[in-house]
Amino acid sequence: MATRRQMHRLAAGGDPPPAGRPWVSPAERIAAGKALREKVPRLAHAAWRPSARRADPIAVLRASDANRVTDLLPIRYGRMLQSPFTFYRGAASVMAADLAETPTTGISVQACGDCHLLNFGGFATPERRLLFDINDYDETLPAPWEWDLKRLVSSFVLAARANGLADRDGCDAATACARSYRQHMREYARMDVLELWYARIDDRDFLAMLPESRKAVLSKRIAKATSRSSSELVFPKLAEHAGEQPRIYDNRPLVFHPDESVAAMHMDLLNAALVRYRETLDEDRRALLDRYRLVDMAVKVVGIGSVGTLCLVALLMSMADRPLFLQVKEAGPSVLEPFAGRSLYPHHGQRVVMGQRLMQPASDLFLGWVTGDKGRQFYIRQLRDVKVSPLVETYDAEMLSIYAVACGWVLARAHAKAGDPWAISGYLGKTDESDEAMGKFALAYADQAARDHAALKNAVRDGAVDVDLDH
Repeated sequence: MATRRQMHRLAAGGDPPPAGRPWVSPAERIAAGKALREKVPRLAHAAWRPSARRADPIAVLRASDANRVTDLLPIRYGRMLQSPFTFYRGAASVMAADLAETPTTGISVQACGDCHLLNFGGFATPERRLLFDINDYDETLPAPWEWDLKRLVSSFVLAARANGLADRDGCDAATACARSYRQHMREYARMDVLELWYARIDDRDFLAMLPESRKAVLSKRIAKATSRSSSELVFPKLAEHAGEQPRIYDNRPLVFHPDESVAAMHMDLLNAALVRYRETLDEDRRALLDRYRLVDMAVKVVGIGSVGTLCLVALLMSMADRPLFLQVKEAGPSVLEPFAGRSLYPHHGQRVVMGQRLMQPASDLFLGWVTGDKGRQFYIRQLRDVKVSPLVETYDAEMLSIYAVACGWVLARAHAKAGDPWAISGYLGKTDESDEAMGKFALAYADQAARDHAALKNAVRDGAVDVDLDH
């Protein structure tokens, strides 16, 4: 069972085992995982009861505001106020503290850290294959595998409620997700390690899960997303040709340029940062980056949990005058750090990049990190590289369960890639005992998220939290 330090060594390229240390066979690891049921019964995962010392959820959220852009905070809380589901999306720090109080087997994986159902989707590999996988790693850190799975299954109950479905439907989807995780983890435990490393779930796998009546719509969306590069598709929405060179549209407060008086200075700072970022790329990626020039940059508000952290969109143009958008996103400490331990990487942008490379089957060509002005740490990637997002708001009970199965499959692959699929599979076993437990936890924690959302409503009503409901 990998320790946190071992997980970090794997992410950095791996160290060989010390001379003379015996390898533990898969059969022994499976047996060790099975033995953990005595220490932590699988049904123990079903329970959620907040402890008497549970911190006020609004205080937890406000504590994370200290390093955010103050003017953007009302947008963050306005988005979280919309429903318990949107609150949940922005409250990874609240759930991290809660998960630390739940039973764990002690088996560590490289965890996503914010594993809700909208942090999955389709994206293109450098070879231009469309994969379905996790696509947000801001909070990634070695941590117990149960934490990711519990956050994921709970999100299905909240999504079901947001769509007007019954709790029965949400619980069924959560249970299906946990079952898929268990069954696919068992398959990965049987694979050769190299076969497992190459494993991936692509658009064909996802389409094969759908009934015939649903395939045409998704096939059309995939065809549109892959018809041109994402930067070419995004360009008309984000930028225009203005004068001698293109410029990103201002759409305050969601996309905007710094004040004109400091715009040139910001461009100089970003150009200098890109030179340092270049050094974190492989040599072939550096050669590719060198064929672009920076022409504009703007601040962009993204997501829910990330609102208020600094995120820039950089527009670069190639030698053939074709656009490339890079997202320069601020990286702070993972919400898991107070409970799983500090990252062994001194740079949080590097933490995000290394965790993403370890969990994903293929990562973005331009994925790297840099330290910016005033010591701020960032990671950089393409903006929306052939992105196909799930339309969860439109899902009925059938489609929600299908999507749950896909997400459970992806999470099992991500945890198995450099974790311990043998021990996890040995613990989960062949029966549905753990699946049912996760379904019950999901219902209980969805109720907790609803109570926390009500607490935010009260704080807004009392004037303790300002909100912007228009953005």
